[in-house]
Amino acid sequence: MKKNDRSRRQKLGSQRLNRLEERKKEVGSRKNRNLRKYSENFNEMFTFFLKGYRTGILNFSGSIIDVEFELDGDEGKYCFRKIENGEIKRNEVIKTRHPNIVYSVVTGKRSWGLWVDQWSDGICDWTFTEEEILGEFQKRNIKIPEPLLKDFYNRIDKKKRIRNQEYFDMLKNK
Repeated sequence: MKKNDRSRRQKLGSQRLNRLEERKKEVGSRKNRNLRKYSENFNEMFTFFLKGYRTGILNFSGSIIDVEFELDGDEGKYCFRKIENGEIKRNEVIKTRHPNIVYSVVTGKRSWGLWVDQWSDGICDWTFTEEEILGEFQKRNIKIPEPLLKDFYNRIDKKKRIRNQEYFDMLKNK
């Protein structure tokens, strides 16, 4: 192979790579295009957190959420997907075209984690019942997604087991 042929191939290869990079900027990478496809489960979770925040049942998360408007930023669902995948870290400023929606959904998600823990403590202490908590969501016409409902019941069971074990240990030591 001649030196001219090799340099010509390298030049063509670099031109092809440049075209691919330009196309990737226009269309997005395969990963980014796949992230823009939302499953039914993702849509259900997104809607749950948004409705939960807007109806006032999931509106306190105990953490500061910085969301800023950016004209060329991502749309709300895509931004939430990036947060879920860890592309946007917890203390980063979130820049999006839909700051109110992203703020609502992120606050709803963080509130769910906080309140499920508190509700399960209250249920284990017989302060209130599962029916009261789930009834609040039904009154507001909010359907809790299956994975979150399982998490709710699992936390209650775990806290009940811990409470019962502590009670048995106390009786054993008397």
